[in-house]
This record gives sequence, C-alpha cells and structure tokens, in this order.
Amino acid sequence: MGQRSEVIKLYKTLIYLGREYPLGWDYFRPRLKTAFMKNKDVTDPEKINQLIARGQYVVKEIETLYMLRKYRTLKKRYYSDENEAVISEIYKKIESES
Repeated sequence: MGQRSEVIKLYKTLIYLGREYPLGWDYFRPRLKTAFMKNKDVTDPEKINQLIARGQYVVKEIETLYMLRKYRTLKKRYYSDENEAVISEIYKKIESES
C-alpha cells in the first residue's frame, strides 16, 4: 500500500475516533488537522513511515481511552461505593504484604 493511501486511511480513522473524544469534536478536529498540516511537506519515506507509526500509536491510545471509559461505566453500574471501599482496602492489604 502506498504511503499516501496509508496517511489518508490514518486520517479517516482518527476522524472517526475523534467523534467520541472526551473533550469533544470541536477540540479534537482542529488539533488533528493542525498535526497533519504541519507534516504535509515531509518527503522523506523513512520520516513518513515514522509519522504513520506514531499516528497508529495514537489510534491505539485513543481506543484504549474509550475502552477504559466503557469499563468505568460498567463498573459504576455493578459496584456501589461501599463495595469500592472494601475492594480498595483489600488491594491495600495485598500491596502492603508484597
């Protein structure tokens, strides 16, 4: 796959992921566009590959952020604050024994 098509695919992926960004679409989109426009004149293939790899890392980080948000939401639904206090005490005991 050519580098141009990889960059376009990366941009589209980030645009898609940015719709649900915690700080909002209005925060995410201008920063994404600025990041891509800043590097539009790069012609070195190795540098382009590095930038693509960095973009793919950002995609993974954003996906992780979303998964964590979903996990926290589910955790709040099934565990009350009392249970969290008991669980945190258990974790503290385990950590102090280590």
